[in-house]
Amino acid sequence: MINELKKKIEHLHEEEAKELLFHLLLKMNMLESTSSFQEVQLTELKTFYQDLLEKQGSSIVESQYQKAHIVFGDSASGCLKSVLEQLGKEKEEVITFSDQFSIGPLWNLEEEVGKVNRYEWLKDHINYHEKYIDSYLKRFDKTIEKVKRIPNNNPILIWYGDNAHEQTGLRFVLYLLKGRQNEVVVLNTSKLYPVDSNIAYRPLYTGEISPEKVQMIYEHSNRLRFLEKMERQQFEEEWEELATAHDVLRIWKGNEVLSVSEDFYDDYIVQKARNLHYEQVNKSFIKAARVIGEVIGHVNQYIGDEYIEYRLRSLIMNGVFEIKGVPKALRYYSVKIR
Repeated sequence: MINELKKKIEHLHEEEAKELLFHLLLKMNMLESTSSFQEVQLTELKTFYQDLLEKQGSSIVESQYQKAHIVFGDSASGCLKSVLEQLGKEKEEVITFSDQFSIGPLWNLEEEVGKVNRYEWLKDHINYHEKYIDSYLKRFDKTIEKVKRIPNNNPILIWYGDNAHEQTGLRFVLYLLKGRQNEVVVLNTSKLYPVDSNIAYRPLYTGEISPEKVQMIYEHSNRLRFLEKMERQQFEEEWEELATAHDVLRIWKGNEVLSVSEDFYDDYIVQKARNLHYEQVNKSFIKAARVIGEVIGHVNQYIGDEYIEYRLRSLIMNGVFEIKGVPKALRYYSVKIR
């Protein structure tokens, strides 16, 4: 039994070992401060033992993967996971960056100081759900750790489209894989999207694509070549350039990620609100969600409604719009141009 436990500990990753040790010390500290230490210590130690076994079990499953898919966004992730499950590809892992890389700082994002800087900016400016933002750093670190744990002999497929969010994510991931020997295939879903001659439609990002079309792109991936070393180096250098800037908004234009000013969409927001006022008999308040929907539906960029809502709140603070209600969420307030 002792030898088995030693083997389990040896197979733990460094971060897992640190996490378990921290929780053990924390439990002991808490228990020692209670009067019932002798009564509860056995139960607590049993719980810790089970945690160790679960960690080891998780690592075993992880080591059985033969291929890794990396996607940007929960919609794309859910769709791809469903497709792989239907195809019986249980040994293909899906790693998801649940983030929006077209907004927020990228400065030094591969370092702890950069991650904290991004988290603080998102928390202070973007009206995300409390649970999402509270777990942001832990989730981000966990995703990066998953990328780093991909075995060197496993091929990696990175899914992305022609938008600043996924194009930025692509460069970030390839930078994380710098120096790794894995064969990497990049799937540009905008270019690989199966065109229907009867429908003039191109998805803005991978998360918009139906499961049927995702499966077709997946099946086509076997015919794609791996990235050459020089191509990977080019992406790595482009990430390094992005990560030196302090900009918080990016667009996709001319086949490159461009940093633009924070108020880039402000005039467009005002114009769309004016258009909605023109449709009214008497100028009155308009639901904030409707204004934002008009903007998102016409900018031809994937930035998410959260950023546009942030800029709408900024315009309210600057006196451009009047407000009716409380801006704690879109459904709670309306706006009108002064």
